[in-house]
Amino acid sequence: MIDDDRGLPRSEAGPAPWVFDVLLGIGVALTVSLVIAADISRDQPDAWAYLWAIGLGALMLVRRRYPVVVVALSVVAVIAYYAAGNPPIGVAVPLAAAVFSAAEYGRIVAAIVASASVMTISVVYRLAEDQDPSFVVGYDLPGHALLLAGAVALGDSVRSRRELRRQAAQIAELTAERYAREAEQRVLAERLAIARELHDSVGHALTVVTLHTQVLEDALGSDDDEVRRSLKAIADTTDATFTDLRRTVASLRKDGVASRALLRIADLESAANPARQAGLDVRLRVDLRSTPSPTVEAAVFRIVQESITNVVRHADATRVDVDVHETEDGMISVSIVDNGPRAPGAPSAEAADDGNGIAGMRERAHLLGGTFSAESRDSGFAVRASIPLEVVEK
Repeated sequence: MIDDDRGLPRSEAGPAPWVFDVLLGIGVALTVSLVIAADISRDQPDAWAYLWAIGLGALMLVRRRYPVVVVALSVVAVIAYYAAGNPPIGVAVPLAAAVFSAAEYGRIVAAIVASASVMTISVVYRLAEDQDPSFVVGYDLPGHALLLAGAVALGDSVRSRRELRRQAAQIAELTAERYAREAEQRVLAERLAIARELHDSVGHALTVVTLHTQVLEDALGSDDDEVRRSLKAIADTTDATFTDLRRTVASLRKDGVASRALLRIADLESAANPARQAGLDVRLRVDLRSTPSPTVEAAVFRIVQESITNVVRHADATRVDVDVHETEDGMISVSIVDNGPRAPGAPSAEAADDGNGIAGMRERAHLLGGTFSAESRDSGFAVRASIPLEVVEK
């Protein structure tokens, strides 16, 4: 996390910013004081002259928050220093830290204007005092100009480097977050794929086992007690396994992308066999002119398989009509309709979202850009889906 005005993470920022401001203020005050004490003009500076040095140093304490104010006050202080008749100390030395600070915090125009203004005032004043023009313009001015220009350039360089480091830290943070999100999405996609395959394959197989166990139990005579106990044990074990499977599927189910199970529409007869074995009349019609993508074929197969499984488990039906055909607008229309009333506890239109099977079918259709509906009718239950023939494989 970036938690420092220099654009660095707090763990790498080092001392607090105010420490550097205090050190810079002390450095400015000492430097200006030494220049005053040097007394180049031999005018014996008054003790009050050192107050300007202290004031210029004190301005550094607020340079981060008010960089333009600091550079403006520094200009005023330099002009007031000379107006008070104090010995000359130049203009670049007392002003360098202020223009550096202004440039460092993005106020480069203010820094340039302040530097140019002070040098112009200084040159005009000195020439008006009949000082040697060749010395003032040819010797003294270039040195002050270079020092102030260097201070401005250094401040802008520090600002640029700080901005680059801030951007690099932000990019690193965003990249790490992106990788974390992608990893989480991959995990969620795998969990969703596992949940669907568990429910669709293992759940389907357990339904067939339960169905045939019940049929065999009904066909036995009353004197087959030992066999009945064995069949009851199978049925109880299957029911317990169903409960564990639903619990596992519920814990794994998350939002994610569709699985890539390699199932084909041409194999729909295998999905209809359990219903036929249970005595239902399954009327399967497939009419496709195009070849769907593998993902679409897998989704259609699972929707038909799950719907037929629900009919076997919940409906007291005698017939199931399965229709899969291609529409004029490039969609695959899937319809599974039975003719039996729903048994107690069967999913209804109002509670369609509560079952993992119906939720899984709806997710498969929606994730491929299609539509899905499951509703009770006057006689029976209807599941309908519409899925595009082609989807973008990811």
